[in-house]
Amino acid sequence: MPESRFHSFHAHGLVRVAAATPVASVGDVATNAEAIAALIADADRRGVDLVVFPELALSSYAIDDLLLQDALLDAVEQGIAQILAASEALAPVAVVGAPVRRGGRLYNCALVIARGALLGVVPKSYLPNYREYYEKRWFASGAGLAGLEVTLAGQTVPFGADLLFAAADLPDFIFHAEVCEDYWAPLPPSTHGALAGALILCNLSASNVVVGKAREREMLAAAHATRTLSAHIFSATGAGESTTDLAWDGQAMIHELGDLLGRSARFDRTPELLVADIDVQRLRLERARNGTFNDCAAAAGHPETRFRRIGFTHQPHMRDAGLERPLRRFPFVPDDAARLDEDCYEAFNIQVEGLAQRFRATPGDHMVIGVSGGLDSTHALIVAAKTCDRLGLPRAAILAFTLPGFATGEATKANAWALMKALGVTAAEIDIRPAAERMLADLGHPFADGEPVYDVTFENVQAGLRTDYLFRLANQRGGFVIGTGDLSELALGWCTYGVGDQMSHYGVNAGVPKTLIQHLIRWSIATAQFDADTDMILDAILATEISPELVPAGADGAMQSTEDRIGPYALHDFFLHHIVHHGLPPSKVAFLAWHAWRDAAAGHWPPGFPDDARVAYDLGTIARWLRIFLTRFFATSQFKRSALPNGPKVSPGGSLSPRGEWRAPSDGSAALWLAELDRALPESDGALNR
Repeated sequence: MPESRFHSFHAHGLVRVAAATPVASVGDVATNAEAIAALIADADRRGVDLVVFPELALSSYAIDDLLLQDALLDAVEQGIAQILAASEALAPVAVVGAPVRRGGRLYNCALVIARGALLGVVPKSYLPNYREYYEKRWFASGAGLAGLEVTLAGQTVPFGADLLFAAADLPDFIFHAEVCEDYWAPLPPSTHGALAGALILCNLSASNVVVGKAREREMLAAAHATRTLSAHIFSATGAGESTTDLAWDGQAMIHELGDLLGRSARFDRTPELLVADIDVQRLRLERARNGTFNDCAAAAGHPETRFRRIGFTHQPHMRDAGLERPLRRFPFVPDDAARLDEDCYEAFNIQVEGLAQRFRATPGDHMVIGVSGGLDSTHALIVAAKTCDRLGLPRAAILAFTLPGFATGEATKANAWALMKALGVTAAEIDIRPAAERMLADLGHPFADGEPVYDVTFENVQAGLRTDYLFRLANQRGGFVIGTGDLSELALGWCTYGVGDQMSHYGVNAGVPKTLIQHLIRWSIATAQFDADTDMILDAILATEISPELVPAGADGAMQSTEDRIGPYALHDFFLHHIVHHGLPPSKVAFLAWHAWRDAAAGHWPPGFPDDARVAYDLGTIARWLRIFLTRFFATSQFKRSALPNGPKVSPGGSLSPRGEWRAPSDGSAALWLAELDRALPESDGALNR
């Protein structure tokens, strides 16, 4: 795509939406119309595609029997004409609440307006008539109304509860509107709208406020968006409404699936436009993979056959307007401290429980593990230690071995020994160098003759021998081997086929990405899972550079660096989450990664993340490592994942087991994904670092 298109959120399956909370009035229709028009103009300046206003925003809600006065209803029609005229040259589609006369009845409606045209009118289905509500005094229900029309402000348009609205020129921009109480019903009309194909659900609400109601609204919105695999926009009336018997807080929220993308200020006397970018492509892909959603549509009698789809030409601007969306640099690691603590608690205990059940079900008395002093084996070892505690076994049941090779550093070996001693496991050391030298000699490898040839054979002889020893030790001593390889390594194929980071009796880390493992170890320290001596060693291990330690340090003393070779795990985990879990195209992942990572000083970092590790990446760097990810993930490493041992799924979307979430051919190609990325990148960045 051209350079300007790459930087446009519209080019990547995103739609910009807004929940508007104007200052209301007590039936001053002309003032309300001006406030609505002003917020539509503001939405246009901010690149908004869809803006949702509160229930009866044009007439005001809490005006009781004034709603049955023709003078007020005539003014409403004039206000509609005023808003239509004001919006002719503006891009946002506006969903505005207003009372509408039709066939001798009055309906509480959502009016859908686009570029000076009234696209359709949706009447409220469920009218509250309990406690402080008595809407049936004024309004007729729109439930069941279908195939009808209404004439307003000189335009004859579709009228009924059977309307969906779909842009002809912006893929997946499909929305449904309902009004207030519809959202509280056991089966909201928007459920049928979602099953009929709407990806964005709009609720225009008045909703007076009482203690605790804001929590209830947010719970309902999050749950509804989750169940319907949708985005949900909620806008409730605020300051300015009559407070004769009730009060109003102006709560607005935007959810995507279960994620809160934004919430408005409450009890505020200034107009507000809550803006967020909805990933409608992600929603469509999520529905495509969710068979239950499709089965529900069938069980409901295929609602798409009962809805009228109102098409319109939206004319998206396709310019670079930034990104109005919370975007985590670390999708597997929450930015919020409380949420991170909760996620780490769950992840750690999933691993412990998985290993405990496997140990109960497996003959033998021991767990066997290789301990290198690196992150993965460290985390697997502390999980094993907690598993023994949970099962009431002595930690000596863990047979832990450090297996130094040609490039093992003194610091990592010391850390491995210190950790094993601190945890009280049965610890031993087996030097694999003599066996490796014999094997290299048998192979006729130049290293056996003193030549410093550090090729893949040299590396894998060491990795393979470590695993051979561990499996034979398990045979000898009645145990099974705990795998240490993590999810990120499995995604990249950064593991040797048939050895410990790919093969074991149980892969306890297989569902945990590298970026989360670091935080799990930090969580273990913060929550005093172990004693102070153990915590000091864990801190030292966290400060050590990630390295396989298979090649001796160079003349400058620099050790072999994994991330220098294959790229930052922070970026790879970002790619893994968005490509594998969500199915997003590489160009979009590059766009999102650029927004997440281009400014190290902006946005939130996970709690406890070291200041000196906070880096930024430009688009060229992101594209370079993304090509590495695509090549390794789709073309060169699936055969390793197809032969994975058992291990627990830990993170959402975090299973690459061939029996679980990811199934793919072992002889696939990355060409399609690489081509899509290169076609889309701006010319200035597309060739960089290829």
